[in-house]
Amino acid sequence: MIVQSNDSLIDAAAAVLHPHHVGDRLFGDVASALITDTGSVYVGVCIDTASGTGFCAEHAAIAAMVTAREYKIAKIVAVWQGADGDPVHVVPPCGRCREFIRQIDPANVDTEVVLGRHRTSTLRELLPENDWPVSLD
Repeated sequence: MIVQSNDSLIDAAAAVLHPHHVGDRLFGDVASALITDTGSVYVGVCIDTASGTGFCAEHAAIAAMVTAREYKIAKIVAVWQGADGDPVHVVPPCGRCREFIRQIDPANVDTEVVLGRHRTSTLRELLPENDWPVSLD
């Protein structure tokens, strides 16, 4: 079993926070880091675009992981920072990200989601009723 402290994963995500304005849009103000079941660490940032075509930081980190042909996430975190010098905040994955994590590999329902320096939850706990529906027949 891979052990990675919450602080080290938070630090890995915070290291790639580099907010960048393009017109009225902001890229990179949320970052994510994950560690796989093999111990590889992947990071990514959000891209906020018009018309909903952007994606969350978790998606970017997961895309890097899948590009490397890995699929099982042991632990994941997302962080946000307002302006330079503001404190970093851990943010929980949105509903879309929770479902995205689940669909990458069935074992990911047991992914440990970092919710703070000393607080985690499994994806299963954050995404109740995650099994496919049962037929009424």
